[in-house]
Amino acid sequence: MNAKIVLFLLILLPGILKAQATFEKYFLEKTLRFDYYHCGNQNEETYFFDELKEEPYWAGSKVSLLDTTGYGVQMFKIIDLASNKVIYSRSFCTLFNEWQTTEEAGQIHKAFPESVVFPFPKAPVRIELYARNKKGHFEKKMEQRIDPSSCFIRKFSPLYETQEIAYTGNPAQRVDLALIPEGYSANEKEKFLEACRNFVKEFFSYSPYKENRHRFNVRAVWAPSLESGVTLPGEHVWRNTAAKAQFYTFGSERYQMIEDFQGLRDIAAHVPYDHIYVLSNTQKYGGGGIYNFYGISAAHHPTSTGKIYVHEFGHVLLGLGDEYTGDAAYSDMYSLKTEPWEANLTTLTDFGRKEWKKMIDKSTPVPTPCTEEYKNKIGVFEGGGYVNKGVYRPCQTCLMREFSTNDFCPVCKRAILKQIDFLCR
Repeated sequence: MNAKIVLFLLILLPGILKAQATFEKYFLEKTLRFDYYHCGNQNEETYFFDELKEEPYWAGSKVSLLDTTGYGVQMFKIIDLASNKVIYSRSFCTLFNEWQTTEEAGQIHKAFPESVVFPFPKAPVRIELYARNKKGHFEKKMEQRIDPSSCFIRKFSPLYETQEIAYTGNPAQRVDLALIPEGYSANEKEKFLEACRNFVKEFFSYSPYKENRHRFNVRAVWAPSLESGVTLPGEHVWRNTAAKAQFYTFGSERYQMIEDFQGLRDIAAHVPYDHIYVLSNTQKYGGGGIYNFYGISAAHHPTSTGKIYVHEFGHVLLGLGDEYTGDAAYSDMYSLKTEPWEANLTTLTDFGRKEWKKMIDKSTPVPTPCTEEYKNKIGVFEGGGYVNKGVYRPCQTCLMREFSTNDFCPVCKRAILKQIDFLCR
């Protein structure tokens, strides 16, 4: 073995063993789920506890227990009551956060069912929920004591069949995907499973996922819908489906999303999972993805399923920002006075903290003109985050911007690999 590799392992191994010992000290190998309602309007948000649920598997890392990414609009921490030590944390985003940027949120109050999951604690803990303020800093919004021995923790009751689509190893050292069917009726099981196999084929045909296929597990949960097809409110089409997804989310015709995240977790809990991806029984282009929440898209689009999968999963895995412009639903998503937390967007208010700054050649101007001279170079190109002015992206083309290309830009690739490494320790 190469001497440098041996030295690296000798340096890394003590930290890994210590982290695993921490997991075994505080947690059991199953999941505790904290369900709540995320409520408010354009200017305020509150949280109301719903219930605790036990799920049978823990698929997450036993080493990367504390979130160090700096991503997300929300965050939660699990604190051991005896020592007052933070023993687990994760950042995430929600559909509620997106809804807050819409015109409707300026007119009404609304509640969204949400939840977070963490390894099942052995002793009493406190959960703390945080949200970013307008300056980009996390503020605590809610806290609650949790007794893991409580008789009111709802137990898991299996309802559905499951199937391994692509298994490569120990879930604790893999990124585990749960594929969920939407709009497949009882007689369309094979159609769904074929869609799952096609997901694996398409997803792992794009870099950097194809080079890291061995670091993923993919499983399917067969949850049939009472009706076949999808809900299209703008066309007065309503279907009784397992995940209750619908197009025209926030008035955007191609945006298909699910408000009942708790119900979606009930389905996904049948398998070990880090991330949820919903395969929608439609040819209609569209879908969506939210960081550490879920992704969804058409499983039967005639030409672009693979590109849609990897684009939306870029949102799900690490919250990569959309680099395209012109989405009216999100014209106020980014404050030009605050640096976005997304790895591939900047307003140049605090560009120095972006890792991609180190990847820019010294001869490349910042901002960078969208000219032929810089076509294949990393720079800072204006236009992204749904607007033409004030938000910048790393390259002229990328799968987070358009489907005329087959590649993520180098900045997105690097960020994806870093997140895979974090989850697979």
